[in-house]
Amino acid sequence: MGEEDGVVFSGTVARGRDAAALFGTEPSSRRLGTDVKLIYAVATNALVNQHANVNRTARILADESKVEFLVVQDNFLTPTARFADVVLPACTQFETWGVEDGWKYGDEVILMPKVVEPPGECRSDYRICADLAKRLGVEKAFTEERDERGWVEWVLDRYRETRFPDLPPLDDLLEKNVGVWAKPVTRPAVAFEEFRGDPEAHPLDTPRGRSRSSRRRSTRRGGPTRFPPFRKYVEEWESPFGQEAATYPLQVIGHHTLHRVHSTHDNNDWLEEAFPQRVYLNPLDAGERGVADGDEVRVFNGRGAVRLRCRVTSRILPGVIDIPQGAWWTPDERGEDRRGNVNVLTSERWTPLAYGTAQHTAMAEVERAEKGSVATGRAKRPRPAAAAFRRREGRR
Repeated sequence: MGEEDGVVFSGTVARGRDAAALFGTEPSSRRLGTDVKLIYAVATNALVNQHANVNRTARILADESKVEFLVVQDNFLTPTARFADVVLPACTQFETWGVEDGWKYGDEVILMPKVVEPPGECRSDYRICADLAKRLGVEKAFTEERDERGWVEWVLDRYRETRFPDLPPLDDLLEKNVGVWAKPVTRPAVAFEEFRGDPEAHPLDTPRGRSRSSRRRSTRRGGPTRFPPFRKYVEEWESPFGQEAATYPLQVIGHHTLHRVHSTHDNNDWLEEAFPQRVYLNPLDAGERGVADGDEVRVFNGRGAVRLRCRVTSRILPGVIDIPQGAWWTPDERGEDRRGNVNVLTSERWTPLAYGTAQHTAMAEVERAEKGSVATGRAKRPRPAAAAFRRREGRR
C-alpha cells in the first residue's frame, strides 16, 4: 500500500483533495475543496500513538506540504502532542464539571463535580473552546451564556423532562455526595422486541423491512470474496497462510492491559511497576529463537520494530505474540520504538465495511535484542517532534 491509502485520518491527509473518492460503494470522481491543512486534536492520542502503522503516520504529519498547522489540546505531552505546533494545556476531569448518563450499563446519571482548581494555565476543554469562540465573534452562540456548572444543571433538567423524572436537584446530589444516581431496572431491554412481536407493524430500517444476510452495496465494496452472502472463512491480507509468513511467521495481537485505559496512564510509574510492558511469547516459539523469559527482544516487520522485554508463557498460542496496546511511542535515533507500541507493527489497511482499522491483522518476527542495545528499566522518552523525525529520515 502507498502512503495515500489506509485508514481514514491518515489516508485523508495523504490524499488531500482526492480523499473523498476513497469512500462509497463505487469509484468516484468527487474532490474536496482543498487539502487538509489544519488539524485540531482535542483529548486524543489517537492521531499518532493509537493509530495503525505509527511510522507511516509520523511521515505524513512531518510532511509540511500537507498539514501546515497542528493544534493539540490535552493534559499530558503525549506522542501526539509532541508533533503539535501549539499545545493547549487542558485540565483533568477533576478540575472541571461534567455529567454523563449510563450509555453502556443502564439507566443512571454519573455526576462529575469539580473538586480542585486547574493548575497553572490549564483550562477546561469547554473554557478553551469558549475563548476561541469569543475571538471568532460567536461566544454567546457557543456558550448560550452558561459556564460548565450551568451546562450540567441544564443537562440534569433535560433528564428530568425525559428519562429520569425523579432525579434530585444538583445541590441535593452534591450535599449527599451522590456520584451515581441509578434508576432501578424493573424490566431488562429486549433487542428488536417490537419487530419480533409484529414484523409487519414494526419493520426494520432496511429496504424490505426485514433482516438480510447480504447487501449489494457491501458486495460492491469488496466483491463476493470479501463479503460472501453466508458465513465462511475469508483469508486476510496478512495471515499465517500468506506469503508474508515465510519472513514474519508470528501473528500479532494486542489486548487492554490493567496498566492503561488505551494510552492514558502509560506515564504512571506506579502502574508500570505493577503491570510492566511485555510481549507475550509461547515457550515453543521462544525456544526456537533462543529467547528466555525476561530477555530483551526485538519485534519487527516491514513497517517497523519495537524493543521490549519478553514474557514467555504457555497462556499464548504457538505462532502468536501479544503486545498490550497503548504504550507511548518512543523512537530512538534509529527509529525503533523503545516502549513497545504495538501500532508500530500494525497495518493501515482499513476494514472494507466500516472503514475501521484492522489492527489484529498483522504478522511479525521476534529475535533477541543485541547485547547492550536496549536500556534497562523504564524507557526514556526522547521528544519525537516532527522536525527531529524529518532529520532522522533524511539520514537513512
